[in-house]
Amino acid sequence: MAHSLSGRLLLLTILYVLASTALIFLPAMGIEERDILGDHILSAELSILPFTTPNQDWPDDLRQNLLKHADADEVLLRRRYQRDYFQIGAPHSKIDRTIDLRRERLWRDTLNAMDCLFNGGARTLYVIAPSSIKDASSISIILSEAPVRAELMTYARRVMVAAVFISALTGALVFASLYYFAVRPIRRITGAIGQFHENPEDASRILVATARADEIGLAERELAAMQRDLYGFLRQKQRLAAVGAAVSRIQHDLRNILANAQLASDRLAASEDPEVKKLALRLVTTIDRAIVLATTTLKYGRTQDLPPCPSEFCLKALIEEAATAAMDGRTDIAVSFANRVEDALVVRADRDQLFRVVLNLVKNACEALHGTGAITVTAAHGSGAIAVDIADTGLGMSDIMRAKLFQPFVSAGRPGGSGLGLAIARDLTRGHGGDLALVSTGPNGTVFRITLPV
Repeated sequence: MAHSLSGRLLLLTILYVLASTALIFLPAMGIEERDILGDHILSAELSILPFTTPNQDWPDDLRQNLLKHADADEVLLRRRYQRDYFQIGAPHSKIDRTIDLRRERLWRDTLNAMDCLFNGGARTLYVIAPSSIKDASSISIILSEAPVRAELMTYARRVMVAAVFISALTGALVFASLYYFAVRPIRRITGAIGQFHENPEDASRILVATARADEIGLAERELAAMQRDLYGFLRQKQRLAAVGAAVSRIQHDLRNILANAQLASDRLAASEDPEVKKLALRLVTTIDRAIVLATTTLKYGRTQDLPPCPSEFCLKALIEEAATAAMDGRTDIAVSFANRVEDALVVRADRDQLFRVVLNLVKNACEALHGTGAITVTAAHGSGAIAVDIADTGLGMSDIMRAKLFQPFVSAGRPGGSGLGLAIARDLTRGHGGDLALVSTGPNGTVFRITLPV
């Protein structure tokens, strides 16, 4: 309970209400002490009022009976032309604290009340206040602090009991409201997430969103939409996996059949008949391409590229190495290659995977040149990324080919290609958090861009 959202919410609500009550409690104690001392002043005024009338002689017994209700031991009345002193209880030889009620300052009253609560009880107070008696400027009383502290303690206990009750009631009401409107819907959402995570292929576990118009309703609808999309993707993946498994089995058997056909075509090529030799050569070439396509398809269906293992290396050296591997041994082309990447440019990526990407792009560029042309590689820093452009001077691609450029088994280069190079290259680039895109293509050439995050 203490570690749950509802338990923490209840605890914090009670604590905040108690803190708010404490902020009210402190000044309330200051006001209460002023009222208590004001009551003592009023009692003293009422007790001495009969004796302020001139030319009145009061018997001693009546005088003492009136003064004993003064709630003070000594009273001093300051008037315009005289001062009246009344001793009611035992005289005090020492004054411990002086409180002037003529200055109305709440913070000072609060400090006096806290001092009385924590340090008082056995001290003597000297209290000065304005007087309502005619011709009197002020009245002062001397009294023990014990009864004042006793009244303050009683008031403090009452306030604390009321504060605890109000805090508990307010906390319970706030908690009940938040639990109903926030915690319970959030629990419903988290429960739906957990259930869907256990079996995302079960459509019955998709959250049924409510019609709430607030943020929780929006979260429910977005979660339900995401679960539906994910469920659809999984269903599509299952069907594609089933189709892929069937195609893989067909391709496996087809490759064996083509191997037998290749043996037969080799024997036909040994024939002395020129017409048979010509047809046999075309048959061998076609069968070779079919075998390559079948083998590549099987590899693509089984591929499980590991996550990138990034390291820092010189980009120019990697491009030079990949370009050499792409054009090595090819005597049918006369292509010039220009590596214009800065020598000091260092990137952080998986070197082997980036090598495969560049190798595929340079190979495609060579095939697009049809034997002659130029390939240029440049690199530049962008906004938080490094852009590597690989450009060729070929004739470009058609609009139809551009629309299917990165789809598997769609070849944009030489006839007989598997059409997997660009699809694999883009997957590897996106695995780094970057991308592979076609920048431009046309009669003046084609430009591919590799984007890598810095």
